[in-house]
Amino acid sequence: MKNLISKKDNRLNNFLGIYIIAVLMLWIKTYITQTSQFKLGVEGPLQQFLLILNPLGSALLFLGISFLFRGKKKYTSLVIVYTLMSILLYANVVYYRFFSDFITLPTIFQTQNFGDLGGSILTLIKPFDILFFVDVFVMLFLRFSRKIQKETNRFGYKKAIAIIAFALVVSIINLGLAEISRPQLLTRGFDRNYIVKYLGMYNYSIYDSVETMKASSLRAMADSSDITEVNNYIQSNYADPNAKYFGKAKGMNVIYLHLESFQNFLINYKLNGEEVTPFLNSLTKDKNTMYFDNFFHQTGQGKTSDAEFMLENSIFGLPQGSAYITKAQNKYQAAPSILKDYGYTSAVFHGNNGSFWNRNEIYKSFGFDHFYDASYYDTSSSKDMAEYGLLDKPFYEQSESLLSSLPQPFYAKFITVGNHFPYSMNQDLVTINKADTGDASVDDYFQTARYTDEAIEQVFNQLKELGLYDNSMIVLYGDHYGISGNHNKAMGQVMGKEITPYESANLQRVPLFIHVPGMKGGINHTYGGQTDLLPTLLHLLGIDTKQFVQFGSDLLSEEHNEIVPFRNGDFVSPMIDSINEKFYDNKTGLPLDDSQLEFADTIKKEVDRKLELSDKVVNGDLLRFYTPKGYTPVDPSQFNYNKDANEKSN
Repeated sequence: MKNLISKKDNRLNNFLGIYIIAVLMLWIKTYITQTSQFKLGVEGPLQQFLLILNPLGSALLFLGISFLFRGKKKYTSLVIVYTLMSILLYANVVYYRFFSDFITLPTIFQTQNFGDLGGSILTLIKPFDILFFVDVFVMLFLRFSRKIQKETNRFGYKKAIAIIAFALVVSIINLGLAEISRPQLLTRGFDRNYIVKYLGMYNYSIYDSVETMKASSLRAMADSSDITEVNNYIQSNYADPNAKYFGKAKGMNVIYLHLESFQNFLINYKLNGEEVTPFLNSLTKDKNTMYFDNFFHQTGQGKTSDAEFMLENSIFGLPQGSAYITKAQNKYQAAPSILKDYGYTSAVFHGNNGSFWNRNEIYKSFGFDHFYDASYYDTSSSKDMAEYGLLDKPFYEQSESLLSSLPQPFYAKFITVGNHFPYSMNQDLVTINKADTGDASVDDYFQTARYTDEAIEQVFNQLKELGLYDNSMIVLYGDHYGISGNHNKAMGQVMGKEITPYESANLQRVPLFIHVPGMKGGINHTYGGQTDLLPTLLHLLGIDTKQFVQFGSDLLSEEHNEIVPFRNGDFVSPMIDSINEKFYDNKTGLPLDDSQLEFADTIKKEVDRKLELSDKVVNGDLLRFYTPKGYTPVDPSQFNYNKDANEKSN
């Protein structure tokens, strides 16, 4: 080490030498991180080579910014850029551990959620994570060590240009090879996994920033002709209601029970011979309850907020971030506002802060009359609290008086939090043992799921006591997965089989129950997703949806489209599944033979088209240009969810 930094051997007394060391360290660290921390699905020698190559171009280019500075400032700028790139890399590692996804620019600005995420984030941080920053300390040493002489002159422009040109050549080669392996990589980029795999984490961040800015500019560029294109598509894909079910729940109250992180494999699953969800299992046999066993969540980065967004609007969430955060001021034609024209009062009940997911703002744009957040509940007892708000049982108990105060018919939604990552629960409240896979998230999941099941039985009994059960349509739905793909090894033990990409896609099923007094129940095998809920609901209430912009279709319609798009452009259907750009036979799980690929590709193009048009509606705020006949647009300014203000007005 002494020889390395001696005055005679000036490799580190030369700024170019330190720059090369920085490039090598960041290149190696990023490559190791991308291979060990992310499941990118790398296949074949070309993709392997690209994974090695892509951090090099980024490291050369971004760290090369330091050549633009004079004297010691170039050393300081090198350390700052290096540190920021390391933080970005590590932040994505932590984010990926739970979401199996990468950070986007819109998610960075979802700051109002950060205060409630502390405990969850801590469970994702590992002791060995300090290794991600060892090289940062090396860079700090090189910057501030007095044993290393610092060049004070400006680096030659010709040398700087040569280095930056070399970095660009590496990046261009990277992009060219990526296009060979995956054509139209940047124009069909619904799936962030592909961008990171082919271009690397840092180039992905640039791509994401450009896409975010493009989306932000779409509203200013949109005009009324854009909604005409969308309406033509909607009309050509409209599914007529089924006469057997249309109006079956006409005039009834609507009660949504939101099942947080609840996956469908839990239904009828036995852990060590014991049913995990005995009450929900009984609903699959209820004479007035229809259970959909091929119902899928379609959420993206917005997770719970995406599920709500699709539930209320039959429009897909955004490919980046959450529409709840970035598009709260848009014009919508959501369920509460549609039902208001039919005499319905609407309310949301949630035992967490109203600002979480920006609910207290976007609910106004949806037209909800009431939003009862944590300020309306007694949250003083720690034993009644989960990490994200009031536990389900006390939440339902305290909601009883609020629900009873609503004029009928009402449209009410209860958002629970008991079954939320990291699935830890006071052991005094549990009634089933943990699983024994060695993975805490998977093992604990069954205890919080059982608690949720018991709370649902409780609220059903409450509705009967209040006299609401016989005049209410009750809808229970899972919002998104609970166990991410990062836990596939443990899930393999739970399911008794290897969790392949095909099996993982099918684990995205979430439960859907629709209980309507007087309606014939049973198990319905129709394929559908969360965008299909609103048209199904409205048709059951006897309200035709043809004039509304909705991308889903009635699950009970004989014309229902059973192709279920996912937010990343994949899809599932009774015949063909598209998973990670590969097509599988839905029945066998085997790759399609060549004779079926053309048909599968046609479906894929249709899925991409639907997602593209949905994004145009949201990013362009296109519903401001279209008011259906007889529909009363929402005026958000008329709503105030503040408890103190409402008590004074009453």
